[in-house]
Amino acid sequence: MSDIKSRQISWFSVHEYVAPMLESAGSMPLPVPGSPEWCALDASDARKLAAVLDGCQHWCLRLETEQQARAEASRAISAAADWSNVAREIRQRNDFRKTHPWAKRVVA
Repeated sequence: MSDIKSRQISWFSVHEYVAPMLESAGSMPLPVPGSPEWCALDASDARKLAAVLDGCQHWCLRLETEQQARAEASRAISAAADWSNVAREIRQRNDFRKTHPWAKRVVA
């Protein structure tokens, strides 16, 4: 068994889980969790828990879209250059400077 855990977030899975509970809270607008309106709700008020669950699904949506954006950026960076060639050029330059110390830059 591996100790590595996936960090992938599935908003839709969270949405499917919380949707029935949100529906049971009614169609009234939910207060933002932590707001004075939310704090004033009685603990037994279904809207109090529903607001927290709704906030949770919005947070999962943000995480999922950030993951998608990072993956797209990673693919763009990967395609931006021939990274094997870049590494080879850096190695060659470093090797040249080791064998030709006079070629090293000196800060004046």
